[in-house]
Amino acid sequence: MMKRRSWLSALVITAAAMSLPAMAQDEAPDALVKRISSDVLASVKADPAIQAGDVNRIVALVDAKILPSVNFNRMTSAAVGRFWRQATPEQQKQLQDEFKILLVRTYSGALGEVKDQTVTFKPMRSKPEDTEVIVRSEVRGKGDPIQLDYRLEKTAGGWKIYDINVLGVWLVETYRTQFAQEISAKGIDGLIASLVQRNKSNVAKTS
Repeated sequence: MMKRRSWLSALVITAAAMSLPAMAQDEAPDALVKRISSDVLASVKADPAIQAGDVNRIVALVDAKILPSVNFNRMTSAAVGRFWRQATPEQQKQLQDEFKILLVRTYSGALGEVKDQTVTFKPMRSKPEDTEVIVRSEVRGKGDPIQLDYRLEKTAGGWKIYDINVLGVWLVETYRTQFAQEISAKGIDGLIASLVQRNKSNVAKTS
């Protein structure tokens, strides 16, 4: 149970870091993640409906604000890996849409677990000319600290998150292995169908 709560707590912070647009294009990546984590955690803790698990409200909130902060195209293409170039533009759009729903549903299921968690950040090692960085943090609450790191890239619209590391496991790499197995067995359309079914099952569980 404690391990499950640790994962859920980490996912909550991840959702927080992916839920608000950057304040300014020149905002430093670590400042961006710190500000968003603080703001969203405070909002979640103050909202009884989210803590009670109002899934529709949570999903609407995250879905409306997630895109400005995350490069979902890069995240999805990296998760699909070498098969991404084989997908048609329509298939790529379907993959991105379903992957987004999968992640949002996963994060929304964790929001009600927020209690007394806090986030501490480690000093960021980067150069002014860097276009990709890693922001490292720890989620602290009951139990052992949870490692939570973010990969960000610098774009014309500011820094964007494109991968997350929870307890030493990078999200994109985890899904790349799963997706490769699905595509090898059933093709790209088979992966899309699998994601659609998984998302429908998640909706049924939370209805």
